[in-house]
Amino acid sequence: MKLTISLQVTLDGVAQANGGNNEEMDPGFTRGGWALPLNDNEAARYILDTWRRPDAFLLGRKTFGLFETYWGARGEDGGFGEAMSSKPKYLVSTTVTDPTWEQTTVISGDVAAQVRELKAQPGGELLVVGSAALAQWLLENELVDELNLVQFPVIVGEGRRLFPQSGLDFGLELLDSAVFGTGIVALTYRVGGRPAYA
Repeated sequence: MKLTISLQVTLDGVAQANGGNNEEMDPGFTRGGWALPLNDNEAARYILDTWRRPDAFLLGRKTFGLFETYWGARGEDGGFGEAMSSKPKYLVSTTVTDPTWEQTTVISGDVAAQVRELKAQPGGELLVVGSAALAQWLLENELVDELNLVQFPVIVGEGRRLFPQSGLDFGLELLDSAVFGTGIVALTYRVGGRPAYA
């Protein structure tokens, strides 16, 4: 099974609070909601199609809690709620033991080994949405096959970035790209080992 990270990011790489400020999830962060003013129907459809595509989702605890409350209540909406509720969800958490959102399995302990077991299943796609901290960890542990970045034309100037200031280096191969009317750019890369340096 292919593991894909699909995140909305700013031009400066911030992946935090794209939909709005949430003091509980992002204490002290006041620049949330940067995606909404720039979104358009075509970009939203692209993101929804990405969410409809996988065989299962892999989520971090904070994102899972937010999505369960919001999208879980919209499980038959024909959109994002249905895309998530209708598929198996794997929750990486040491604190949640008995999730109530249907088709959810908790992953704890040796997370890397359990993710490798999921990836060893034949065919399909395991999709990470939201969950920037989990995405960073998966990259650092070299478990990611593809990156799908939906980049918004805004520089936020602060916040949690997808790529840390220092870490592993990766060579990427562009597989697909799309540009939307409001300047949003979608880029899909295959993650492929170390890059070449001149």
